Amino acid sequence: MKKAIFSVFLMLGMFQLTAQEDVQQKDQNTFKKWQVRARFISIIPNESASIEAIGGDVSISTAYVPELDFTYFFTENWAAELILGTANHEVEAVNTAAGNIDLGDVWLLPPTLTFQYHYPIGDFKPYVGAGINYTIFYGADEGPVADDVDYDNSFGFAFQAGFDYALSEKWFLNLDVKKILIQTDATVNANSALGATVGADVDINPLVIGFGVGLKF
Repeated sequence: MKKAIFSVFLMLGMFQLTAQEDVQQKDQNTFKKWQVRARFISIIPNESASIEAIGGDVSISTAYVPELDFTYFFTENWAAELILGTANHEVEAVNTAAGNIDLGDVWLLPPTLTFQYHYPIGDFKPYVGAGINYTIFYGADEGPVADDVDYDNSFGFAFQAGFDYALSEKWFLNLDVKKILIQTDATVNANSALGATVGADVDINPLVIGFGVGLKF
């Protein structure tokens, strides 16, 4: 009888140890599927333009704005990130036949979806990604010369690299660099000042550098 009782307790003890090992193994294998980051970013255009009739080029200002993004992990290594942010840029046509022309400013909203590969190295998690963006131009102020400036929305590619650094199980720091390919066909109605409507093929192609903090959940 005593041997039977001892055997039962021994089996229960072994079961408990096995269960604890299983739980520890599951904890090691689980990962947070969602991340949200708040970044402060600088948007640095690498602009160029082909301007009809009057020639010249374009100058677009750098912008500094907050940005929010959400990341969903399919596995520990593969994820998709949606970047949301908007920025205002001043625009000027430069070195044209009519001199430099102030074209006011315009707001850009370029929601961007990238697919990423993460490679965890302890608390340090570098990643690379690539995807697409759709840029919406809105709130254009035509400036003192033009009667109206219209920008076409456009699709483009995006590329990124960065890393997360864990501060705790949930919180982490983030550094991120993106190259976003943005192009627009702009139409400048300047009949009152120049007596013409001018079209331009404009490449903006900004480098976006961001630093911020993130939360896993």
